[in-house]
Amino acid sequence: MPANLTPEYEKAELRYRQATSDDERLAALQGMLSAIPKHKGTEKMQADIKRRISQLRREEQQAAHSKGPDPFHIPRSGAGQVVLVGPPNTGKSSLLAATTHAAAKVAEYPFTTVVPQPGMWHKDDVQIELVDTPAVTAEHVPTGLMGTIRNADVVCVVVEAGEAALDQVEMVLGVLSARGLALRSAVRNELPAADASQRPGLIVATKAELAPPGTVEALRELYESGRAQAPNGPGLQQSNAPRSVGRLEVVAVSAQTRQGLDDWFRRLWELLAMIRVYSKEPGQPPDLHKPFIVPAGATVADLARQIHRDLPERMKFARLWGHSRFEGQQVHKSEPLRDKDVVEIHE
Repeated sequence: MPANLTPEYEKAELRYRQATSDDERLAALQGMLSAIPKHKGTEKMQADIKRRISQLRREEQQAAHSKGPDPFHIPRSGAGQVVLVGPPNTGKSSLLAATTHAAAKVAEYPFTTVVPQPGMWHKDDVQIELVDTPAVTAEHVPTGLMGTIRNADVVCVVVEAGEAALDQVEMVLGVLSARGLALRSAVRNELPAADASQRPGLIVATKAELAPPGTVEALRELYESGRAQAPNGPGLQQSNAPRSVGRLEVVAVSAQTRQGLDDWFRRLWELLAMIRVYSKEPGQPPDLHKPFIVPAGATVADLARQIHRDLPERMKFARLWGHSRFEGQQVHKSEPLRDKDVVEIHE
């Protein structure tokens, strides 16, 4: 059966041949794996690409082990990890400082952040980990940064809500696309867990209080509709070659006035596809300060297992306050849970 390789695959293969570093080779191979047609005629090629990716990753791990801890590896924490990616001076560090207690280094000169800086955003009984990252440009992506981005649950493209916003978004999406990664306006559990070529994403337009009229609206016209052509609206410089993009939502925020931060947090929570569930001891009031964070679609048994691994087998039934037909309704361990439910487990 003929392979029928696509132009996207051939471009990725050319990047692999021209690569001068292991990071470039790995990004090109991931692009090849993402673009190759998936059928019987390409099974051997797919296996060979996967073998080469595995080999490069093993070599990277061995090199990292010999050098010590990798500053670009940020362990996940909280309900989910959100990485901020963008050009110099778009306000990533200011957002981190405005939303978390992290000691973010904020300055007017570019390339202030040299390694990823995590911080925890506490809001509405939820903790979301934000990670500020070194700036990217079309000419330079810091070594190790793509690993940070791929490890994230959600990727936010951070641009300044001004005349250059469209070119900034296009540049970042182009950098990610060239390395085999696409962003989608999709919640985390809608994308295949094993698919390293896609991540849930948002466009975050900063300094919204200074944005020229029509700038944010024009960004939304292009990216929220997924149109393949740049808008004709006011306030944006027209990109020379706007790419065909999937739908990406645009959130306008300000670290100075805190405009839009609540909406941003709400949308991140939705993209992470998690829910808050509060526990209750029989005869006692519920603990409404420390919820259990479980994936959307989790059941009473899943909650019980998070409390203690043997609890699902020991429990007899549960009572539910929240989405049930009446408060305190007795439910089976297979009952699906919803955000802010209160559960009382009986053994």
